[in-house]
Amino acid sequence: MLVMAKEIKTSILIKANPSTVWAILTDFENYPNWNPFIKSINGTVKVGNKITARIEPPEASGMTFKPIILIFETNKKLTWLGNLLVKGIFDGEHHFELIDNNDGTTTFHQNEKFTGILVPLFKKQLDNNTKRGFELMNEKLKELAEQR
Repeated sequence: MLVMAKEIKTSILIKANPSTVWAILTDFENYPNWNPFIKSINGTVKVGNKITARIEPPEASGMTFKPIILIFETNKKLTWLGNLLVKGIFDGEHHFELIDNNDGTTTFHQNEKFTGILVPLFKKQLDNNTKRGFELMNEKLKELAEQR
């Protein structure tokens, strides 16, 4: 059986401690005010819960989906798993990870691994629009955290 997979990895160095970055990252009510990629997250974000998220990659169609929270570790990691229609068609495991560099800076990783039979169909959009969306969000998160 052929496994269709694609991973997007982005990182940025932020001159702020993890708790400052985390406070912005998990202030979901304010996403519409600053986040150029993830326009909204609604619901109680805790392990096992389903939330509603809306993403709007640059120059691409937006989509609303209902991922389940897999990991929620304060000041460290948030991971969810979403899928298009049903599991196995187009699934995305999204990771936000904060690494404390122990010098007042944080390395922020935003990654997503996509699997499913439709991944090849979306490969170009993932490489271009979605990756750019991650990078724009990372830059804005850095800007906000460094202003605090």
